[in-house]
Amino acid sequence: MSLLTIEGLQAGYGERSVLHDIDLAISERKIQVVLGANGAGKTTLLRAISGTTTRSGTIMFDGKRIDRLSARKVVASGVAHVPQGRGTFADLTVDENIRLGAYLRSSAEARQDRERWLTYFPRLQERLSQQAGSLSGGEQQMLAIARALMLRPRLLLLDEPSLGLAPIITQSLFKTLAAIREETGMTMLIVEQSANLALEVADSGVVLESGRIVLRDSAQNLAGNDEVRRIYLGYE
Repeated sequence: MSLLTIEGLQAGYGERSVLHDIDLAISERKIQVVLGANGAGKTTLLRAISGTTTRSGTIMFDGKRIDRLSARKVVASGVAHVPQGRGTFADLTVDENIRLGAYLRSSAEARQDRERWLTYFPRLQERLSQQAGSLSGGEQQMLAIARALMLRPRLLLLDEPSLGLAPIITQSLFKTLAAIREETGMTMLIVEQSANLALEVADSGVVLESGRIVLRDSAQNLAGNDEVRRIYLGYE
């Protein structure tokens, strides 16, 4: 059964249309990756799901329609969005950033989950009293994800989590995401321009071009597709 089903999605900014007739489905406990060049509409797709851009069409989440909900209500329904550029609060400490992610939750639940997610990101545990703005890029990405996880989402949207990170940090981050899915069953939709590691942890994927889905397949088949290999995986 699909946790997220999108039909006929149009989205953009004001008068400018970016996405055209998007149909997409993600099954529960699965990871799906969205590939595409800059400007293909990947970020707009995540913003449309999370309710932070103009949209039309139907978006069903866990059997309920969310395309008419505000961004706050989409979050409350169980969708968390880690935007491109991390979006941490630089002047607040790591601990304060994490706790902000639990603003919809009770204090007891928040304390329990804080300890749980810090086990996945031990480097944050060592830096709880440190200002977020002083963290490395990789640590800031970990913090952004940990804060989103504090919402207890059923669907985690990740926009270019590897952006600006060293390859070894990116590899560690994707291993952590895979472990979170394996141990919690969390569904994820990951937008990535660097496709290698994303396809290694994903179950399926789609390719966006000019705001339209031009290819969809299993992650394994996409990784073996000659055109995908040439354009997104760097093989000749």
